[in-house]
Amino acid sequence: MATGDAIRTYYEGRWQDGDALIMRAADHGSWLGSTVFDGARYFEGVAPDLDLHCARVNASAKALMITPTVDAAEMVDIVREGLAAYSPDDAVYIRPMYWALEGGDLGVLPKEGATGFAICLERIPMAPEGTSTTLCRTRFRRPVLETNVVNAKAGCLYPNNARMLAEARSRGFGNALVADAAGNVAESATANVFIVKDGVVKTPVPNGTFLAGITRARHIANLREDGVEVIETVLSFEDVAAADEVFLTGNMMKVTPVTAFEDVTYAHGPMTRRARKLYWDWAHSR
Repeated sequence: MATGDAIRTYYEGRWQDGDALIMRAADHGSWLGSTVFDGARYFEGVAPDLDLHCARVNASAKALMITPTVDAAEMVDIVREGLAAYSPDDAVYIRPMYWALEGGDLGVLPKEGATGFAICLERIPMAPEGTSTTLCRTRFRRPVLETNVVNAKAGCLYPNNARMLAEARSRGFGNALVADAAGNVAESATANVFIVKDGVVKTPVPNGTFLAGITRARHIANLREDGVEVIETVLSFEDVAAADEVFLTGNMMKVTPVTAFEDVTYAHGPMTRRARKLYWDWAHSR
């Protein structure tokens, strides 16, 4: 069932209204989970970093041994054509995706060149400014490259994230703060994490266990350009507990203030508000 409404689907060379059927029962992606996707956002008439999201879905396909079939620049044009049906007041989730159609060696390896492609546009509102969440720890961890395709935005990674969220919700929290294989902070179950301490912004250094997001990188660039010291480093859960502010960043909502981690509480502070304002100003300046 869809998360939003007003869905449009690009499949087999044309846009169609509605949540179209795009995958067959015997497709490799259906029964072996060879799916990759990316997520961009359209809001207030802008689609920030759309080109980077389109390029990343192609990189994800290659990481999962699926042959990408649409050039990133062409994908951008297709998306913009589909967005023309929406109002500038609409907030739309933009989801290009690939999946393997056929299996090659032993049926498990995706067959080279046999690729399904679609784009789903789905109207999903942006969260109002100040909408916050709470975090707790989880017994589940991020995998490493030796055990899963952490260098792709792959559908097969998300059941692990779902376990994290289910555990957090069962304890009354909104999201989970997740460890990497070494026990250090990696990200939340759904977004990258930043902390603020004494005016300095810190975020976990990419170590191959989590996807260092496009929106994450944009926030780092915006804050640094505005004179804020931003450090990518190893963070412990104790560092998070001792922070002055904590916020999450991701494509879906861009900036989400964190008001609690376990029994520690935080204010929706000035740096979190600054990061959001800088992002909105940058997005509308393009």
